[in-house]
Amino acid sequence: MRAAIDRNDDQLGNARMRAGNHGSLTEDQVLRYDTEGYLVLDGLLDDADMAPVRAALTEKVDRIAADLLAAGKIDDPLTAVGFPYRLARLFDGLTGDDFLEYGRSWRDRIAGYHTLMSNPKVLDAVESLIGPEIFANPVYNVRPKVPKIAAGAVPWHQDKSYWPDANSNPVITVWISFVDATLENGCLHVYPRTQRHRVMTYQAEEQSGTGYLTLGAGELDLEPSRVAALPVRAGTAILFNDRLVHSSTPNDSDHVRWSVDLRYQPTDQDPMPQHGAGFLARSRRHPERVATREDWLAERPEHLG
Repeated sequence: MRAAIDRNDDQLGNARMRAGNHGSLTEDQVLRYDTEGYLVLDGLLDDADMAPVRAALTEKVDRIAADLLAAGKIDDPLTAVGFPYRLARLFDGLTGDDFLEYGRSWRDRIAGYHTLMSNPKVLDAVESLIGPEIFANPVYNVRPKVPKIAAGAVPWHQDKSYWPDANSNPVITVWISFVDATLENGCLHVYPRTQRHRVMTYQAEEQSGTGYLTLGAGELDLEPSRVAALPVRAGTAILFNDRLVHSSTPNDSDHVRWSVDLRYQPTDQDPMPQHGAGFLARSRRHPERVATREDWLAERPEHLG
């Protein structure tokens, strides 16, 4: 594994960003995040918080069902099937390629996703780590991990491999599950303290056809005893640094493991427009510029009044 980087600059930068913030994390939680590279916030969101997101996910599944029906690939849109099971049932008997026509992850502009990205509980936690000037990175992903589909398993990687040339640091991933994430349905696995290393070499994974990135050969001597599996209940958030090495396993259950990963960074960092339009999610200096839902739907990064 590559040598650890000098953390002094990061620590000084963190101190400047965090000075005087009103975030929700305790000192112990911030220390755990800084040390381990991740933090689990059990039950951060309740059913009311999750309802707009589940409605957005249902809207997307409705679109897919209508498309499959029109293409003659199914004869029943299964509208009566429950949320965790419906998408899995729609693709039961179809191929992985049929599923991948819709992408391994989604970034639709549906109002419920903005509600999630702007949720004060999420932003309060993020503020504890980077301060109150918060930009919602354009790389957010809705992830339907469907049983027995190759796109369900995600190999070991660092998120920063997807934007290695972007001048954005820190970028914090907030991973939230909308059903209970278990060992059976493919929960997140992390390799603690690997956020202390710069971006490792990487390559496209070649087995599944998904194009996921994975660590280059010889970059990581994986010690199974150090890997942390993170089964969590619905509404739990896992925060981690974009250099933290992580993966997830296949879904061997009978239902979809629904999750959404959001990303946040300080407002003075590269907004990564090559990946889409992010938005100003919180600002103590310029609260009047915080993007509204309508701004986000129109892909405007700020509210201009």
